[in-house]
Amino acid sequence: MDNLIENRTSDPNDNDNDQGDDTAIIAAAKLDETPIVAEEEPEETMESLMAMYEESFNRFAEGELVTGKIISIDKEHVLVDIGYKSEGRIKIREFRDEEGIVNFKVGDRVEVMVEWWDDENEVVVLSKEKAAKVKVWDEIKKIHEADGTIEGVIINRVKGGFSVDIGVQAFLPGSQADLRPIRNLDEMVGQTFAFKILKYNQKRSNIVLSRRIILEDERKAERAATLASIHEGKVVDGIVKNITEYGVFVDLGGIDGLLHITDISWGRVKHPSELFEVGDEITVKILNLDIERERVSLGTKQLTQDPWLTATENYPVGSRITGKVVSLTDYGAFIELQEGIEGLIHVSEMSWTRKIRHPSKVVSVNEEIEAIVLDIKPENRRISLGIKQIAPNPWDVIHDKYPVGTIIEGKIKNITDFGLFIGIDEGIDGLVHISDISWTKRIKHPTEIYKKGDVVQARVLEIDKDNERFSLGIKQLQADPWETVGERYAVGTEITGTVTNITDFGVFIELEEGIEGLVHVSEISKEKIKTPVGMYNIKDVITAKVMNINSEERRIGLSIKRMEMDDDQSVLSEYVNNMKPATSSFGEILRENLQEKLKED
Repeated sequence: MDNLIENRTSDPNDNDNDQGDDTAIIAAAKLDETPIVAEEEPEETMESLMAMYEESFNRFAEGELVTGKIISIDKEHVLVDIGYKSEGRIKIREFRDEEGIVNFKVGDRVEVMVEWWDDENEVVVLSKEKAAKVKVWDEIKKIHEADGTIEGVIINRVKGGFSVDIGVQAFLPGSQADLRPIRNLDEMVGQTFAFKILKYNQKRSNIVLSRRIILEDERKAERAATLASIHEGKVVDGIVKNITEYGVFVDLGGIDGLLHITDISWGRVKHPSELFEVGDEITVKILNLDIERERVSLGTKQLTQDPWLTATENYPVGSRITGKVVSLTDYGAFIELQEGIEGLIHVSEMSWTRKIRHPSKVVSVNEEIEAIVLDIKPENRRISLGIKQIAPNPWDVIHDKYPVGTIIEGKIKNITDFGLFIGIDEGIDGLVHISDISWTKRIKHPTEIYKKGDVVQARVLEIDKDNERFSLGIKQLQADPWETVGERYAVGTEITGTVTNITDFGVFIELEEGIEGLVHVSEISKEKIKTPVGMYNIKDVITAKVMNINSEERRIGLSIKRMEMDDDQSVLSEYVNNMKPATSSFGEILRENLQEKLKED
């Protein structure tokens, strides 16, 4: 026989843990091992050996832990000698590690559990795994009673938490995994931590762990040390723990401080996540400390000087600067000159000539632009900028470039009810009022003659720099036909024209294009009439006599009646002049009456 094995049986009594579980804990004590080298022992008689075997057999009990020696290893099994009539056979898988390698050899001693035996058939069943579990449960009991910690590996996620390998499988609730809720639970899998045993039940194979209790104890100690070492104005290092829209929570070592968004930078910060990520190590300055409430206010911008203290020297009025567009509003664009200093370009300072409805028509976010400093108020943290001032005001030179009377040519950019807008220079449009389109035509709307995009010529009539108005005229390219109408239509001459309009007060006759004369209702006939409507038609050709001309008011008075009366007088005068000298008193009287009548007419 190779050796003799001394052993103890485990306590069959149940032991309840501190959590009130009634589970029996199988306590298996280690066997004292006393190896005996056969070659050094004197030969024993058959009777003495049998007696020792019998004594050994009587000691074995189900669930007992014993130490044996490996005597054989094959592909399927490992034979272990525990001093029984026959060796115990254990499947080789119980000897493989996580990588499937067997790190045992013949002669190694191993601790196993006696599952059951059969004296009659001389068979004993052993288990290395169950022996290990018994030892683990024994260790769990000791650790729990001593309020100690046990190390384990989180092997996977389960409903409500994690499964942890501490030699046996245990449960770690999600709420006990960390001090704060964990965003990515998968990051915990595979990591090794120390745990507290909250409760256990061996019969049900139930173990509940906590990592949070350990972290809380560590944090309390760390917090006390941190509070004792910090003060207002101190610069410390911390780790970004959480990020919100209003600031960053920084772990200073057991206590969290708030870095408000307004204390992150002298410049513009839309969201703290633009500058920080959870886990970043940052340096901060303690701005305010409330030890009783354990509240700490932090700042990072306070680590550098306020840039507005030197803004007046760096950006004097009238200087040209380069900056980046950081934001747009309805009223202007904000330009970052340096971190912490922004200037405003109001929409009214973007163009000399254009009416800018929104700054996006001129600039865009992140664009680098040049501007002129118009005003600076460091006490209000304001700088006014302008970009139109980069170039001269075109209205300052437009009068010299296009003096009154100059003929210009341009494209019609817009047409309104009251006239045409013609592009002159960049941003400057000239207006041709509807009344300055034609001397003679009656135009109801400019679109009757022109369309957008037409290229036309016009004469400069007036330039009003103060009100930024540029007046043009198309009709002024030609002489006013009314200035010479008296030469073409002398008073007393007969004219022939076409009826263009008929009203209750008279008939309008077109003498030439754009020139009309009026035959008043009183000048239509020798007979008294109320209205000419119905007497004439549009486009009728009528002959009348010019009675008067008013070029300033653009009026020509015509008369049909006078023309007819003149014809009658001519006939009568010819008749009188051709009469023979009267020989009687009657003849004389008749002649005198006719002459008086001619004078009256």
